[in-house]
Amino acid sequence: MKRPSLSSLVVVLVCVPLLSFCALRTGQAQSDISERARKIHREATVVDTHVDTLQRVLIGDVDISKRTPDGHIDIPRMREGGMKAEFFSVWIDSVFEGPTAVKRTLDLIDSMNRVIANSPKDLQLAVNASDIERANKDGKIAALMGIEGGHAIDDDLAALRLYRQLGVSYMTLTWSNPTDWADSSGNKNRDHIKAPDGLNDFGRQVVREMNRIGMIVDISHVSDKTFYDVMATTSKPVIASHSSCRALCDVPRNMTDDMLRALAKNGGVVGINFNSGFIEKAFNARSAEYDKQHPKPPVKHEDFINNPEGEAAANYKLDYGAQSPVQPPTFEMLISHIDHAVKIAGIDHVGLGSDFDGVPSLPQGMEDVTKLPHITEALLQKGYSESDVKKILGGNFMRVIREVTGK
Repeated sequence: MKRPSLSSLVVVLVCVPLLSFCALRTGQAQSDISERARKIHREATVVDTHVDTLQRVLIGDVDISKRTPDGHIDIPRMREGGMKAEFFSVWIDSVFEGPTAVKRTLDLIDSMNRVIANSPKDLQLAVNASDIERANKDGKIAALMGIEGGHAIDDDLAALRLYRQLGVSYMTLTWSNPTDWADSSGNKNRDHIKAPDGLNDFGRQVVREMNRIGMIVDISHVSDKTFYDVMATTSKPVIASHSSCRALCDVPRNMTDDMLRALAKNGGVVGINFNSGFIEKAFNARSAEYDKQHPKPPVKHEDFINNPEGEAAANYKLDYGAQSPVQPPTFEMLISHIDHAVKIAGIDHVGLGSDFDGVPSLPQGMEDVTKLPHITEALLQKGYSESDVKKILGGNFMRVIREVTGK
């Protein structure tokens, strides 16, 4: 056995204490940043513009007033994560069309009302920025609604107005399916719906009417052509409630840099989506390979329509909220999307749109709503100022809400 030389021993004796000292100082610095992050996070109006939790309530009869063993969102965990305002998605699957889409919309709105009635000390319905501020002053989380899928209005502006009166604050013009008046970035229902090229005349009427009644236009899920048609039509700022950056993950659901610049010029905000498939394109390849090796029987859409609260529906949606076995992206990749959007669109035009309870995988370190303070800490570590962090956490969306609703 070779004995260490005298010079090697000297190096060890000198470096070990030095390394220990450096580690201690680094730990102290991390602790300082964490405490600062916690303070800023507590003070901020943390707004998340998209969760699919109402599906769990309607289909699975989940009680989110209590900490649940699955999913990404419940009231105790929202409190722990510092949430101040949450947009609950009224997601209308493409299998619902015509009157069945309207009924599904009303059923989900009713689910939101039941959740609030069950937790009056924790949640308060909000339809504008002033409502959010009042709820927070009373120690409550503001609960807002956003319809996901313009087919919910069944080509009827009266239905749009009714939803606004019932408390819906935004509408995503399409889901993954086109409507008769707006094209989508997805491929659902294209076998029997002839999508227009972008917005048609009625689609422009929808946007103008949303502007008039104080309902926010959401362009997540729309085609690129539809996006630019909206920009040419709207008189108010719009949002992308749950989209990320195509420059970092080239999928149609994400926004190009040119789209981010146009959104900024409009005064709008993009809520960065936490879905692993929108954060890292390689994740999609890993998922496809896994699905090939572990095939699942497809859910028949007619079963979903005929019995929307049955087993087929439960299997269809309630597996969301359980982390996929496929290796997810790193937390740093999520932060990179926020940072990239800020660099392209500007600090006043970026926020958070988690898509909690609506995605099969989240980045490492962002497993549920309790992890939101990690974003605050990461942004501080990247050199963002306290005021800029608060803008991203929710200040930017509060501005848009106020500009569109006037309150």
